[in-house]
Amino acid sequence: MAELKNVYDIAGQSMASQIIRLNTIASNIANAGTLSGDPDKAYRSIKPVFESTYADQFRENGIASVNVSEIVEMDMKPSRIFMPFHPDADVEGYVYGAAVNLEEEYVEMLETSRQYQNNVEVITTMRALDMRTINMGK
Repeated sequence: MAELKNVYDIAGQSMASQIIRLNTIASNIANAGTLSGDPDKAYRSIKPVFESTYADQFRENGIASVNVSEIVEMDMKPSRIFMPFHPDADVEGYVYGAAVNLEEEYVEMLETSRQYQNNVEVITTMRALDMRTINMGK
């Protein structure tokens, strides 16, 4: 666990978590069109599980952030598509499409991008405030 000392640590951890989230979204979108002859082997979307991370002196300073604790496979059923001439078709002529909801993934991608940008703004604002504080001391 990374040590949380200040707003830079908080924003950095949050940005790292959003990058992991964006990578899972990219994986889901990339595999959305895949087909399999076995429903158990069909691709299923993956999602990160977030958990709160607290500073050692959380009760005194209230510093907390977020981390990705694990990445889980979603429990969605793959779509069953009748394609009797597909090389991976089962004995009944069906193939199984990836269990990925593209619309949901696009919405997640937009939100992830916004969350990341919010943290960039926090860091930019803090840097500007730090510079103003330094300049006041001159």
